[in-house]
This record gives sequence, structure tokens and C-alpha cells, in this order.
Amino acid sequence: MMPQPPDPGFFIGYSKKVPPVIAQCALLFGVFLFLGLVSASLAFSLSTQNPGSGGYVDELQGGQLSGVLEMLPYPILRVRAQDGQGPRAIMLSGQGKAGVANQADPLNGQWAAVSGIFVKRGALDMLLVGGRPGLVGTEPPAGASQPQAAMSLGRWRLTGEICDGKCYAGAMRPGTGLSHKACANLCITGGVPPVFVTTAPVEGRNFLLMAGADGGPLPRELLDHTAVLVELDGEVEQRDDLLIFKVETPTKPGMGS
Repeated sequence: MMPQPPDPGFFIGYSKKVPPVIAQCALLFGVFLFLGLVSASLAFSLSTQNPGSGGYVDELQGGQLSGVLEMLPYPILRVRAQDGQGPRAIMLSGQGKAGVANQADPLNGQWAAVSGIFVKRGALDMLLVGGRPGLVGTEPPAGASQPQAAMSLGRWRLTGEICDGKCYAGAMRPGTGLSHKACANLCITGGVPPVFVTTAPVEGRNFLLMAGADGGPLPRELLDHTAVLVELDGEVEQRDDLLIFKVETPTKPGMGS
């Protein structure tokens, strides 16, 4: 009796030719795997909120802003509503890896005039103080009133990344992630206002100025957790158009990968 030829669907390890049935199955599997990966990539990219491109913006064009200066948690200029815009609370920083606390402290609670250039990314803007006059005291405009008191938005548990607001807004590329950890810590230690970039919006915003639970600067213990995902609890308050996250310092923050 003559031996029967092998089943064309049976794989023979020493054979140089893949059986047609197996080749077709492998091809179909590869096509579906490729399409699945492409679909997943598109879904993730479309579901990610675009924070906007960051960079320097000469909004003042050689002019200046005036408002009430507040020192806590970091220097903030409270600018009254004008030109169709609502009141603004603008974070202030220096031109280098340093804040402006030394210049701002004598003017705490007073009207000040500030010149400089903005860094902006999405709804985040920070004024880098420089030029003339820089940061000086000024007389309030006629009929000017004190800014409204901060409004508490309650206690929140938020997931996100601790960044320095200057680099995240566009002063450095990238301004997030482990590659920026050392720079972020250097900036925050120098007095640049830190921001918490959230994975989900809070009242329509994806960043919040960070503070300690007492309303002062960010606790130094949290500098170990910059540039990675972390889960933190604290009170969120609103000053004009700025949200402030008053973080409760945890014993061991929840970390993401």
C-alpha cells in the first residue's frame, strides 16, 4: 500500500514550506492584530485632552499689569475685570529658575504694577517678571476695590503629576515626565510656582496651583514625587480664574506607573 501524503493542514517542523491553511490563518491573525493596535492607538489619542501648545507670549507688548499682590501660596497678581475679561489671578515667577518672593513680599496685600512676558499653555498662564518697571508698588485705580475672597470648592482626591508651572507652560520641552524631574525640583525649590496637572478636569481645568494644607508653599516632602503619577487629597479653592490645590501631605502617596 502506498503511503498517504500528509494532511496539508498538518505542520511539519523540518518542512521548508508552511501549509496553506496555517499561512492563511497567520496572515489573518497578523492583519487583525495590526488593525486592533491601530484602533487602540487612535482611541487613546482621541480620548486624551489636548492641553494646548506651550510657549512664550508677549501679551503686554512692553506694557504692564496692575493688581493686588498676594504672597500665598506663591506670588499672585489679582487683576480686576477689564476689557470684557473677568478678574484674573496670575501666577508670578522670575526669568530664571527662581521665583519673585523676595521682591513681592514687601508689597503683600498692596497694589503693584508688573511687567514681563507670559508663558502660556492652554488655560495656564504665568507672568515672568522682568523689564521695567519689573515689580513695583503703585496707586490703585479710582474706584478700585479689594479682590473677592477665595471660594472653597470642597475636598478632592486627584490624580496627576506635580510639575513646575513655568516649564510645563512652555519654558522647557518637555516640561513633564521623568526626564524633567531634576529641573522641576530645582525650579520649585527656587520658588517657581508648582502646578498639579490632573488626569481629569476639575471645574473644566487640568491644572491647579499647588499649596500646603495650611495655604502656604508646597511641602518639600512632595518634591520626591514630581514627574510621576500620584494620587493626593486636599481642598480645592478658587481665586478669580485660578484653582488652588491645598494638598494634605500623605505618609505614602499613591503612585501610578
